[in-house]
Amino acid sequence: MLEFKNVTKKYLRRAALEDVSFSVEPGQVCLLLGPNGSGKTTSMKLIAGLTRETSGQVFFDGQRIGARTKARVAYMPTENYFYSYMTINDAGKYYADFFDDFRADRFERWLRDMNLDGKDRISKLSSGMAAKLRLALILSRDAKLMLFDEPLNGVDILTRQQVIEAILTARDPERALLISTHLVDELEDVVDSCIFLKEGRLVTCGSKAETCQGKTLKDRYIEIYGHTSEGGDINA
Repeated sequence: MLEFKNVTKKYLRRAALEDVSFSVEPGQVCLLLGPNGSGKTTSMKLIAGLTRETSGQVFFDGQRIGARTKARVAYMPTENYFYSYMTINDAGKYYADFFDDFRADRFERWLRDMNLDGKDRISKLSSGMAAKLRLALILSRDAKLMLFDEPLNGVDILTRQQVIEAILTARDPERALLISTHLVDELEDVVDSCIFLKEGRLVTCGSKAETCQGKTLKDRYIEIYGHTSEGGDINA
């Protein structure tokens, strides 16, 4: 389904990714792992078609990433990307205009489930509520590949399980879910495969059993990156 072939992405002289190759198959929940600066967000933006590789190739369903693939890829970024005047309902209309696979009735159900009021202005939402909105928008599409960039960031510990359960409702034999995160404990029991990046280079990738080598996901993460990540404990 998704394949990176010797991908390098440079910003001026700095390589955000360097000669990275991996693949993600349909039906998988795959974790893209690593601390800040490892290349997670750059990888996501390449897949979403928001930037282009410097060298190498990225394929989705056998096609180079481009206009044709964007319609089948749903991307949840970490940052808010709406105009300050927009309400939650405006965001739903925005998605309905841009994506043929957006389901307005499903969006309404997600708003109820996540206790979001469609009349609320997005600029006034807390970071956790804004994350829930971005999640509701992505889960209201029927994309074959869903990308979640740090979906647990800014979400309090009591809400994280709700977010994970919401993401897992999109699990489907014909769809892949790619989740970038440094909060590994909550995802230990749901992951099928892992991609470990470090300073823009691939450390290891494959099934959870192959990449964790008999260790827990947390212990393998600590082994590769050390005891802290993103400026704090990996369980923060």
